[in-house]
This record gives sequence, C-alpha cells and structure tokens, in this order.
Amino acid sequence: MRGLLACATLVRRAASGGASAPARVRHLAGAAEAAEAELKKTALYDFHVAHGGKMVPFAGWSMPIQYKDSIMDSTVNCRTNGSLFDVAHMCGLSLKGRQAIPFLESLVIADVAGLKDGTGTLTVFTNERGGAIDDSVVTKVTDQHIYLVVNAGCRDKDLAHIGEHMEAFNKKGGDVTWHIHDERSLLALQGPLAAPTLQLLTKEDLSKMYFSDFKMIDINGYACFLTRTGYTGEDGFEISVPSENAVDLAKGILEKSEGKVRLTGLGARDSLRLEAGLCLYGNDMEQHITPVEAGLSWAIGKRRRAEGGFLGADVILKQLQEGPKIRRVGMITQGPPARSHSEIVSNSGENIGEVTSGGFSPCLKKNIAMGYVKSGLHKAGTEFKVVVRGKSYDAIITKMPFVPTKYYKPS
Repeated sequence: MRGLLACATLVRRAASGGASAPARVRHLAGAAEAAEAELKKTALYDFHVAHGGKMVPFAGWSMPIQYKDSIMDSTVNCRTNGSLFDVAHMCGLSLKGRQAIPFLESLVIADVAGLKDGTGTLTVFTNERGGAIDDSVVTKVTDQHIYLVVNAGCRDKDLAHIGEHMEAFNKKGGDVTWHIHDERSLLALQGPLAAPTLQLLTKEDLSKMYFSDFKMIDINGYACFLTRTGYTGEDGFEISVPSENAVDLAKGILEKSEGKVRLTGLGARDSLRLEAGLCLYGNDMEQHITPVEAGLSWAIGKRRRAEGGFLGADVILKQLQEGPKIRRVGMITQGPPARSHSEIVSNSGENIGEVTSGGFSPCLKKNIAMGYVKSGLHKAGTEFKVVVRGKSYDAIITKMPFVPTKYYKPS
C-alpha cells in the first residue's frame, strides 16, 4: 500500500512539473496519465474525488486508497463507529437453473445444497491440484438461484473458469445459466453503526437478519441485494445496488450516520482484514495453496468431505486425513513490520516459512503478520525470527483473529 501511495505522489509531482520537469519525469507522467485513463471507474469515482479520495490503480480500476484522514485513523474509526467502502470493482454474478447447485458444487468446497434459502458461506474455487483459484462468498437465494461475489483481481480468470465448466456441463444435459451483475454496484458498510444507520433507510427489520443472511429489499427506495457480511471482522453489510442509485445511497448512509460513518479506502480495508485474520487472495492464498493449508478446512462441508466431487478433492481430502505440510499462522513480530515475502527462520537460522501479509496494527499498536510455516511449528506460542531488510527480529505465533470479531449472530 505504501508503494501505491508513493506511486501516486510521484505521478502528481511529475504531472505538475510542466516544461521545466526533466524529460524522463515528463515521460513517466504522461505514461501514468495514459494508464490512468485506461483504468475502469466505479459509479462513485467522481464522488470519491470530490471527497478527497486519493485514487490509485488496483486490479485494473481506479480506487481510493484513503481520504483526508490517515489510514490509521480510518481503521480505528471503522471499529469505533463505521466505514463505507466502495467495492464495486468486485464481480457479482448469479447462477440460475435446476442444476445450478450441483454445477457450482463441482467447482467449490462448500455444501451449497445444505444452506438454507437466504443464507451464505465463504467458499473456495479449487483447481485439479486442490489449489485455490479464488475465494468467494456464495449465497443460496433459492434452490435454483445462487448469488456470489468474486475478487476483482480474479474476475477474468474466474469467469473464464466458470464459463468453460458451465459450457461443458450444459453440453452433457445440464441446466445452468448465469448473469454477471455489471449493472449493479457494491457498497460495504461496516462497524458498530452499520446496522443502526442502515435501519434508518429501510423498513426491513435488520435485527432479524444475522451474519451471512441474504435478502432482496428496498433500501432508500432502491431494489438492493443485502448480505450481512464484510471483510473487516466487524458487523456489517454488503449492499448490491443499481449503479445509477449508488451515489445517492452512499450519500444517504453518510448523512444518516451524522458524519460518524466515514468513506474509507483500500489502505484501511487491508489493515482491518489483517487484524481480523482474513486472507487476501494473491497474498495469503494462491493457486498452489489448498484450503486446508490456508486454515479454511471449516469451509469444507461434512457431506463434501464424505462425497468429494469438486476439483482437487483427492488432494484436499487426503490433507484432511493426514494433515498438510504447511499451515497458515498469525504472528506478532518485533522490529520493523514484516511484509509479504519476509523470510521466517528458526532460532538456529533454518528457513521454516514465509510471511504473506504483515503491517502495523492501528488498533493493537503492534506489528502483526500472517504467513506459512512447516506443520509441527504452527502452534501458538512457538518462537522464531522474521528477516526484514537482512536483519532478524523476534516473532511469536499467536491465534487469530488478532482483533476479536463482532459478527452479528443469534445469541
């Protein structure tokens, strides 16, 4: 994230350099401006700019990394009051048809058929080797309608993968169609004030809607898909709204919170998800990492463990029985924050793993990180070293989440 901020600063400085700027800098500025013009923009782009959003390239989109407040202040405010994120760069889609569920279950580890209507779960799309193609929140709207959201950076890969398998499935007599919701935008409202603020904009009783529940309801007069979920560890919602209504809905949420819910960018979103111990695809999950290694065995339904039937099931089910060779762990580290790719070594200097995400926790006021270590060395309390810029610093494995989650569940 610091790299993105530095890049944005360089571009602004270069762009303002005029004729007196060195030719190479002017060339870089021109190239950066051209690249910016090619980036996709969400329906809230002008709204972000008007509110002081610092826009950076992210997964092919121009997105706000932060606003006028610091990333640290934004992170803390989400946990004490609330945050509103524009996550319209992510890809929502619906699968429909008599065999939508068995089709999807051939690609993911979740027991989708076992979900109650209007509920969802985190799942993982796997490849033939059991590795993670992407993670996704999947919702069973009805037996013949599945709604899911995939990561922006994986959109092209995911859609190609789903489309290819759907074509083969239908050629064998299957009945599945899909719709990609490019006509809708996605907002994430997170934090203690999320529910009371959103309640002011809908007649639906949100107190009866629990974590992972899904409803199609009117919010501020607009037909929305509402899921009680998020990526911060806080209570909150993801709201799919028609794109032409996205700005009005964002304004309504901010106004109803009387300024306590703030627009929040990618910088704080990353800090929040790390504090919550949540994976970031491309960092903590990759195509060579299985759900078992990533600590997501709980997402593999009991029936799926017994029956398999998804890509890479033989590898994953074997790991469930015998245990994986590596495991994702949480760490508290000393010295400078340990970032992605920092080496993890034993106290004797042996390489035992690698950091995949790390940084300073605004809420805990200490360095936290996630990474993978050899099985057997993954227990809480295990001490080792992390190597940052060529120097070794003390680290200790700790349970995750680092900050307790506050998901709204039945008492």
